[in-house]
Amino acid sequence: MLWLRGGRGRYLDNIFIERLWRSLKQEAVYLHELQDGFQAKRVIKDWISFYNTERPHTALDKRPPDDAFFDTERSQKAA
Repeated sequence: MLWLRGGRGRYLDNIFIERLWRSLKQEAVYLHELQDGFQAKRVIKDWISFYNTERPHTALDKRPPDDAFFDTERSQKAA
């Protein structure tokens, strides 16, 4: 069965991006009456910034991705 193999084309690879898109739509896009592409770009850009710098993630011990990434990067440089 091809879908059981790891690597390229694995169906589980899409789970993370699907969750990201679902969160983006529910937390930003559906809450605004987007009139044009410029407004949509601004709303999406602001939400992605919020998602990476402020929004706590349970998989990261309730830290935002930037904190988790940069803490790891700093500890690797110090070692």
